Amino acid sequence: MATARPVVSVYQHDDASRKKETLPMPYCMTTGLRPDLVRFVHMNMAKNRRQAYAVSSKAGYDTAAESWGTGRAVARIPRVPGGGTHRSGQAAFGNMCRGGGMFCPTKTWRRWHRKTNVTMKRHAVVTALAASALPPLVMARGHKIDEVAELPLVVTDGAQGLTKTKQAVEMLKKLGCETEVNRILKSRKARGGKARIRNRKYTMRRGPIVVYAEDNGIVRSFRNIPGVETAHVDRLNLLKLAPGGTFGRFIIWTEGAFRKISQMYGTLKSSAPAKKGYRLPRSVMENADVARIINSDEVQSVLRPKLEKARRIGLKKNPLKNPLVMARLNPGYMQKKEMRKRAHDKTTKEGQVVAKRVKLNKEAAKAHKKDGKAYYAALMKAFEPKPKEADEGEEEAEE
Repeated sequence: MATARPVVSVYQHDDASRKKETLPMPYCMTTGLRPDLVRFVHMNMAKNRRQAYAVSSKAGYDTAAESWGTGRAVARIPRVPGGGTHRSGQAAFGNMCRGGGMFCPTKTWRRWHRKTNVTMKRHAVVTALAASALPPLVMARGHKIDEVAELPLVVTDGAQGLTKTKQAVEMLKKLGCETEVNRILKSRKARGGKARIRNRKYTMRRGPIVVYAEDNGIVRSFRNIPGVETAHVDRLNLLKLAPGGTFGRFIIWTEGAFRKISQMYGTLKSSAPAKKGYRLPRSVMENADVARIINSDEVQSVLRPKLEKARRIGLKKNPLKNPLVMARLNPGYMQKKEMRKRAHDKTTKEGQVVAKRVKLNKEAAKAHKKDGKAYYAALMKAFEPKPKEADEGEEEAEE
């Protein structure tokens, strides 16, 4: 619920330090907040003030242009007749031509206005009223209410009898709205573009809105204060309660208007006396703390046990092809692979060790080859033929 404060104080309009009495908080200011509904209704209602506009039906077609046909090496678009001027010979009618007709020209019978359900508009107004009772939302909208006594701000019915602007300004200062009024005055800036010649040259922030029950001069006294607006309690308009579709406007109530708003909308258990067939919106859930409800013992006791997640067996991967799988099987695999990679680089320590080992192997192989040659030579020497003299001496000895 927006707020649950039971009573609201009524302050004297000419002396804000004195309280006259207290009034019960209207039920319409304790309803739920629906910013989406406020934006939708505001958008539709704001469209109902639009004026129809359209281009002239003759725009771009006010010339007797005809095509030159083929054979002249130009496009077959209609061209302006005549001569002696730049306009003659120019393409016309086409939406791609300079000064031509518009594609899909705008018409005055466009659907400018929007219908909105009455119940939706009433819900949006109630939501805007509930938001105006919450200081955080009012401050978030930009209003300066640091010196305001409380929200909703209710003053006595004597404020409805003010007839001078000087008296209205004095009442606002005593209620703590001087900072708010100064903020409005400083926000006045000039617009650019054609708005300056269309009677909307300046822009200004919106200030507080004074809601009254009977006009005894209050409208006349407040109408010349920049940014401050007035509204009758029977004719509350969402465009004023939530300018721009954002609720939380600073509202100053008179005592009679505050009493009447409670009578108009009734309670949550009864229908609205002044709104035929209307009931205040009720929250779908009394307790919006869903996490607390789910985790409560009452709910958890009737729930089924938590399902265990299905165990998934992963795809088997070949360690000889997947280095990460090999690293898990052989923790030193990645280090050995890196060392083998560095062994090919002669600038690294591993590369120098390999180069030294290669050099020693070459020297050992060279020495081994030399010894092998000597051994082979000695071996082959045994198969060489003996000298002839030795052979003759042996023959004589035999004879």
